[in-house]
Amino acid sequence: MHRRDPDSGTVVDPGVRAELRDNLHPAQWRNPEPAARYGLVVIGAGPAGLAAAHEAAAAGVRVALVERDLIGGDCLNYGCEPSKALLRSARVYAEMRDARHYGAVVPERIDVDFHAAMERVLRLRTRLARPMSPRMLREAGIDVFFGHAKFEAPDRLHLDELRLHFDKALVATGAEPDVPDIPGLDEVDYFTNETIFGIGALPERLLVIGGGPLGCEMAQAFRRFGSRVVIVQDMPLFLPHEERDAAQILSVAFARDGIEVRLNTEVTALRRVGGEIHADLRSDDYVSSIATDAILVGTGRLPRIDDMGLDAAGVEHDPVHGVRVDDCLRTANPAIYAAGDACMEARFTHVAVATARMAVANALQGAERKVSDLVIPWCTYTDPEIAHVGLYVREAMRRGIAVSTSTVPLHAVDRAVLDGDDEGFIKLHVADGSDRILGATIVSRRAGELIGQLTQAMVNGVGVRGLARVIHPYPTESSAIGAAARAWCQAHPANP
Repeated sequence: MHRRDPDSGTVVDPGVRAELRDNLHPAQWRNPEPAARYGLVVIGAGPAGLAAAHEAAAAGVRVALVERDLIGGDCLNYGCEPSKALLRSARVYAEMRDARHYGAVVPERIDVDFHAAMERVLRLRTRLARPMSPRMLREAGIDVFFGHAKFEAPDRLHLDELRLHFDKALVATGAEPDVPDIPGLDEVDYFTNETIFGIGALPERLLVIGGGPLGCEMAQAFRRFGSRVVIVQDMPLFLPHEERDAAQILSVAFARDGIEVRLNTEVTALRRVGGEIHADLRSDDYVSSIATDAILVGTGRLPRIDDMGLDAAGVEHDPVHGVRVDDCLRTANPAIYAAGDACMEARFTHVAVATARMAVANALQGAERKVSDLVIPWCTYTDPEIAHVGLYVREAMRRGIAVSTSTVPLHAVDRAVLDGDDEGFIKLHVADGSDRILGATIVSRRAGELIGQLTQAMVNGVGVRGLARVIHPYPTESSAIGAAARAWCQAHPANP
């Protein structure tokens, strides 16, 4: 079950499946004859690799793009895009069950068609894959190679029987699931993000190991489809990096959905008993066992840099942090750069794309763009969503920065009340003695959309007083950003 095939169990129109495969890795593909030398060789055709290849080709550089598996990487095949499609379908079922809350009639019978939801995921992936097909990449001036590339010298790659010589190279190989060493795990069927979207049928019971973003998102989705879901987290908190009041709101939402969360709990062993899986759990001195039908492992991800010949290229690396780069994304070999999950602690698609473009500018144009200058937002796409940008208060305190905070609860925001989505808040963290925004957290069904406005303000140096002058259309949840800014201004009047 842990093979890397996201489509293995999904029933769908064979024509759709064939088109998707043709866009991701055509069966009859023949690698082109390599150029004598490439201005840039990109290893990995996920979001970072695709962005870098397009950026360089548009600048007139001769580019080779090498992929050993599927074009689109984690985002299209195992992560962002299939998960958001599945979450949207799951939310429809939740809204049908909660129809009375909106003045509508709850259907007498709600039949969950899980296969239809999974078919929708596959159809949407097929649609999104079209612009990144090998044919489209070739038309953009990019030489596409499929195979396992290994460095054999500081300026040369070996790919099957081919040699790719380069002036510059970019490692953009992404990350892969970090599977814990649990006795018996290899003897039972389990899923990771790389296989869960190929699940053949909705499990009656699902055990999710790990309370991070992946675990929380998929737990809520499968519960809304009808699975009985238990999350086991070996820490005292789930979403441990988020602010506690934000995670608490999500905890209430999980309880309402019927998700059981077991914190400070470790899975100590797994075994198959008849047609079900038994998991032994330990929480402090309390030992228990639960039965389940399927397991999703969501305990993090590690850089995918195995068997690449990085030592032969003079590139420093380690299995946890990945390729070691400086602030400009250069490796110890000045001809080789890295971007995205292969080298970044913040493993998000938007960070992969941003760092890829930064690496191309630095490698090919002599720019000195720095990772430390990036303002990085992120979002966990549960319902409600939790989004954040910048510093948390605890981080500011560790740095000796005094902070004042302005919070507007969503139950004070007219649009949130009208939509029945008034559990959450918008919180601004501001540096004392100025109106500089240090960070922000939003808990809302639209948090991922709203956090962009605050990220834009931080990037462009717009302070809280500037935000307070923005006119937002009424009624919208974005007006809460202005309300939080004005509340801060009232508490901190400008010097006369």
